[in-house]
Amino acid sequence: MSAAAATSYAWFNSRTERPGHEVMVDVFRFTADKIEADPALLEIPLANIDRWLLVSQSSAKRLEQWRGIILEAKASATGMQKLLALLRDQSAEAVFLKEFAPFPGVLTKAERAQFQWTSAH
Repeated sequence: MSAAAATSYAWFNSRTERPGHEVMVDVFRFTADKIEADPALLEIPLANIDRWLLVSQSSAKRLEQWRGIILEAKASATGMQKLLALLRDQSAEAVFLKEFAPFPGVLTKAERAQFQWTSAH
C-alpha cells in the first residue's frame, strides 16, 4: 500500500488505543478499497459462505443475503458500487449486516495487523 493510501485511513497503523468498533470502520473501508482494486477477491467471501453454511445454518439468512450482494457485485458495476458503499457505510443497518460479514481472508495477516484496537474486557 502506498503512503498516500495509508494516510487516507484516520487510524491506520495508529498506536492510539481505540475500541474495536472504531477500528472496524477502517477495516471495512480498507476491505472495500482492496476489492475495488481487485474484484477477483470476491471469490474469497463466496467460498467462506459455502464453507460456513456446510458447518452451521444459524446465520443462513444473513449469509445468503451477503451471497446475493456479492453475486450482484460480480455481475454489474452498479452491484459493485452497492457492495462498496455497504462496506463503507456506518449506519446501524450496515453495521448489523457486517456483523455477519464473510470477508475473512480478503485482507492478509500483515494488512490486518496494521489495525490495532483495545478491549475493555
